[in-house]
Amino acid sequence: MSSQTYLAIAHRKFKTLQSLIPKDWLLDPLPDPLPLDVRSLVSKSTVLTPDEFSITSSHDVTSLSQLIHSRALTSEAVTTAFCKRAAIAQQLTNCLSEILFLPAIERAHALDAEYKRTGKTRGPLHGIPISLKDTFNIKGYDSSIGIASLAANPAKENAALVDILLEQGAVLYCKTNVSQTLMALDSHNHLFGRVLNPRNRRVTAGGSSGGEGALIAMGGSVLGIGTDIGGSVRIPAMCNGLYSIKPSSQRIPFIGQEIGQLPGIDKLGVQASAGLMATSIRDCELFLKAIANANPWEKDPNVAFGSWEGQGEIGRKPLFGVMRADGITTPLSPVAKVLDETVEALRKAGFEVVEINAPAFKKYHSLANSFFGIGGNNHTFDILERIGEPLIPWLNTRLRRKRPADLMQLSELHVRKSTLEKEMLEIWRDEDGRRIDALICPVAPHPVPEIDRWNGVGYTSAFVVLDYPAGTLPVRDVSNDDLKDELPESEVLGGWDSRNRDLCKLSTFIPLVLCLSYHSYMFQTSGYPFPSSVEAVVNPILKCYADPSESGHPNLKDRTVYLNTKLSVQVVAPRLQERRLYQAMALIDEILHGASSENSARIQSWSTVA
Repeated sequence: MSSQTYLAIAHRKFKTLQSLIPKDWLLDPLPDPLPLDVRSLVSKSTVLTPDEFSITSSHDVTSLSQLIHSRALTSEAVTTAFCKRAAIAQQLTNCLSEILFLPAIERAHALDAEYKRTGKTRGPLHGIPISLKDTFNIKGYDSSIGIASLAANPAKENAALVDILLEQGAVLYCKTNVSQTLMALDSHNHLFGRVLNPRNRRVTAGGSSGGEGALIAMGGSVLGIGTDIGGSVRIPAMCNGLYSIKPSSQRIPFIGQEIGQLPGIDKLGVQASAGLMATSIRDCELFLKAIANANPWEKDPNVAFGSWEGQGEIGRKPLFGVMRADGITTPLSPVAKVLDETVEALRKAGFEVVEINAPAFKKYHSLANSFFGIGGNNHTFDILERIGEPLIPWLNTRLRRKRPADLMQLSELHVRKSTLEKEMLEIWRDEDGRRIDALICPVAPHPVPEIDRWNGVGYTSAFVVLDYPAGTLPVRDVSNDDLKDELPESEVLGGWDSRNRDLCKLSTFIPLVLCLSYHSYMFQTSGYPFPSSVEAVVNPILKCYADPSESGHPNLKDRTVYLNTKLSVQVVAPRLQERRLYQAMALIDEILHGASSENSARIQSWSTVA
């Protein structure tokens, strides 16, 4: 079929999204050029009332739930505020794929009426607007995952998690943009375009749940649900300065999603998890507890039976382990530094942190890549080729059709996996046999990089293969002092490590300028007819978002690109122990940032135990 077909579908989809944003929610003419940090433009617009700005800027899920339950706020007021802010986020970051604003406000109104009539709420998520990654099926809406041939094909039934959220009283008001095929670490596709990082438009918003990350960072959502098979929740959380938890695969219902793969193939390899991103660690507990107590195994037979209270617990005197590198890529100085700072803060607070050396860990890099390719990518290519849609530039040099793995190859992979799983059990005991409560390590070996320059997922994908729950915890902003640090003095470990060091090497060559004309075009024409030439929108994407690492000059020109980005750490717990992970993250978060008085009291008791 003609290669223009996918462009025509993109044209129609863009017009549909634009039409679902009320005209009085469209932004006034914006400054040209736009600032690198577009979050400040929210307060300067006239779309939000002062009360709506406060609702979307001053609360997390926990506080909003308390206000709705106490009747200090209505769900309709909260939902309307977040719909309006999500509309702003879409115009500034291109983060949405489906808009449900009108039905969401109608549902919120009905929930308020029900609460007034009965005096009862439906649950801890009653009246809370929640955003969802595009993969989750919502009846009547597309799950196109950034592929044109999957558009205009609305889901016939809800994903299991969607039904649970609705039963718990949540309000679903939008779905969010992803990377094409869900296989890239920067959320970019031909159908919707590229998601921009609202903190710093020069760096990636992450993938494949990048739309969720950008929306929450813009204040357009307070809680977003994504999926993670290589780092697709934890990476966008790092890129956008958010908290996230990827549970074990049997904790949150996953069935009822579009993942662009041959049905059932996920059961043969490593299994993705549904996870969340939020603005506070306590919201992670609220969500995970709400889902666990909703008997999710009754909606998805793959979910393990058990209450929230049965999902592990840290010890009375917690012992932490720190793993500083994966043996494939040596962390750059800002990453190593923030890990040191976290460890030092724990030790100053009275907690012991032991060094973890896990030689088996580096074996997971190639094992994960082998599992990701067991289907040979053929089903994905079949979907794309229905209408002649090409791969995005970043995937074009990385994704190929291959022969699917046969039974003997699958068997060999699972034998390797089982052997490594047993070896990795050793990380949960120190040299004296004491139980290690949680592991701290990098999310990635580099800071948040420029668009399309994320260098591998070894630090995140390993914990998918192991099926360990893992989370991202933001620590602090990159500072000017971080920019002065030298490259690691250790020997280069290989190609991955060399490319990682390129992310901090300075070059005299002026690198590819990242053109934002597509997004400027969107801003300038909001509310106006779409141009007759679709290429006027699509071609700038292809031209200006080419992969800098493919230009032949991959080195960085100016390290200031990393300013106004967050440095984060990853926290990990044993399989199916999400409550143990949350408690460890809450403790670290309290020590680093201060949090609730309840946590402060618990930390005081933990640190004084003999």
